[in-house]
Amino acid sequence: MNSRDKGKRGELELAKTLRGYGYDVRRGQQYCGANGDADVVGLPGIHIECKRVERLNLDDAMAQAKHDAHGKIPAVFHRKNHGEWRVTLGLEDFMRIYGEWEAGNEIDKEI
Repeated sequence: MNSRDKGKRGELELAKTLRGYGYDVRRGQQYCGANGDADVVGLPGIHIECKRVERLNLDDAMAQAKHDAHGKIPAVFHRKNHGEWRVTLGLEDFMRIYGEWEAGNEIDKEI
């Protein structure tokens, strides 16, 4: 399998997974294929860079996501074979998301 096919399959798999959480998402490049588009679109405010590889250079992937984010929060969604999906984002962006979530939810401060 070539890397382009694996990437496409990863994007389709991620979109299906996110739809399972109730989000109306789709593969971003299926219609236009332009560089700089998110790999998966439909999560408001998030620029998704999808990586389905065994060896991931997170620094390069985050740099690509940041370059293409255009004001959205850059996030790398990634997984290895037989692994779970993971999300990597910068600490500032995580704290922004967490702060907004915390403001709308009562949580146990004793954890």
